Amino acid sequence: MKNPTFLICLSILPSVFLHSHAPAQREPAPATQILGLSHAEYLDRIQAVWTAQMIAQRTGGRFEHQPASTLSITPLSHLPGYAPVDDDYYYEMVAIRAFEKYGIGLTVQQLGQQWLENNAGSWGSSEQALLLLKRGIKPPDTGHPRYNKLWWTIGPQFSSDVYGILNPGMPNAAAKMARQLGHINGYAEGTDGAVFVSGMISIAFVEEDPHAIVRKAATLIHPESPYRKCLDMIIAMADTGSGPDQIFRAIDERWGIEYPATNNAVVNGGFVAVSVWFGGGDFQKTIQLAAHAADFADADCNAANSESVVAAMHGMKALPPEQVAELHDRIMGGEMGPLRLTPPVDESITELARRTERLGLAIAAAQGASDDGNTLRISLQEPTTQPAELFRLADLMQYWNPDWTLERAGFGGAGGGMLGIRGITYLDGDVLSTYPRDEVRGALLRRTANLGKEPALKFKAGVDPGRAWQLQIYVNDDKVLDKLIEGRSETQEWRDIEVDLTKYANQEVVLRLYQRVLIPHHEAGNAYWRGLAVN
Repeated sequence: MKNPTFLICLSILPSVFLHSHAPAQREPAPATQILGLSHAEYLDRIQAVWTAQMIAQRTGGRFEHQPASTLSITPLSHLPGYAPVDDDYYYEMVAIRAFEKYGIGLTVQQLGQQWLENNAGSWGSSEQALLLLKRGIKPPDTGHPRYNKLWWTIGPQFSSDVYGILNPGMPNAAAKMARQLGHINGYAEGTDGAVFVSGMISIAFVEEDPHAIVRKAATLIHPESPYRKCLDMIIAMADTGSGPDQIFRAIDERWGIEYPATNNAVVNGGFVAVSVWFGGGDFQKTIQLAAHAADFADADCNAANSESVVAAMHGMKALPPEQVAELHDRIMGGEMGPLRLTPPVDESITELARRTERLGLAIAAAQGASDDGNTLRISLQEPTTQPAELFRLADLMQYWNPDWTLERAGFGGAGGGMLGIRGITYLDGDVLSTYPRDEVRGALLRRTANLGKEPALKFKAGVDPGRAWQLQIYVNDDKVLDKLIEGRSETQEWRDIEVDLTKYANQEVVLRLYQRVLIPHHEAGNAYWRGLAVN
């Protein structure tokens, strides 16, 4: 425990006189620890978290989706006299506006309204969320795998710092808020990242040991989650003496194969965890680790998240003074990527921190904290594991066609973080897009069917321009079709597929539809499936 004042309140039984024949005295109830946090210190740490994100994003941005830094000391980037608006903190600014408009009981549906008002959602899962909002799809569906094809990426993770600072010393409250509001643009692994980062920041108001911060925040996530499994691997390796470089490589080799997109939540969340663990609460060490972690990572987001933890631990004094001065207490920008922001941003960082503090004080009071006008006294929360929020790519079939199963599909990453990735598995209305996790064996649609007198298999198979995939269809062990689906025009193309199954009439058969992608002299791509039916 550290800087703030702590009061230990013991729940003690009334005094009694005990005699030799009396029953044993009951154990006292567990101590309740109280965080005493002055308004001045709370405001300082809030401002530090906002400011740290802006400085760290600038340096990390040099390595975003690029080869990592190899320097032993990576120099910090200079600021152009203000903080250029960036998604690493803009969506958090939008959340603050939503809290101010709708109150501290903000719902994800209300947050969606604020996103529409501010035209928030420039890249990745956030771009997908805004497109869905504009189509009339409401949160939390805007983050759900049924609609958002990048639900497992980093959007909720890098937008969750604000939920930690609004809930100091209350990681369960922070995690609940991050999960619920993170559903605007993510789900499962995506919102696990929001839970982890917000939990670390909340805990950092209390805990000085970065190892303890990572350990405790990890326990907020269910052990069955891939995100938690990655964190458990990191902690186990660190406990047995592995250094950061060894762990960074292990993350990449174990989880980067599963999630190849450079903006996925699991791998980048692991890099944040290692940066905090080995950064020792020092700004320069922490950003060095985040910039050095791995080639082709979301390094700006990782640097910003990692430094938010340092800022929550130590406040403004931990930040590099030259870069702080270069900000001139200003955030500015009228556009973010392809979008024009409504309204344009031109705000004081100090005033943003004050607005955040006012909300945090109200949220703390609603959680039962006392406030004498100078000092908050908050009952500390021991992290509690949230219920599992899990989703497998195979689960998409319950929304598309539950008669079929999906096997060996991969996350891919086209449309998020880096262009040119071969394919991605997702659902878009009545169209299922697939790409194999295992390129050798391919992706597979399978079902058992009882055929009638004149059976046939019908569907449409689609392909992207300049890409190709091999469609192979088996009935039991008989290959009944082997066809190249090739995109030769400048737009997505569709082929009508019909297979006569009369040979198998009145039989129970196993149908297997393969997407193969290792095709000589062709560039692999997504398979698109529509209207799959057995007549």
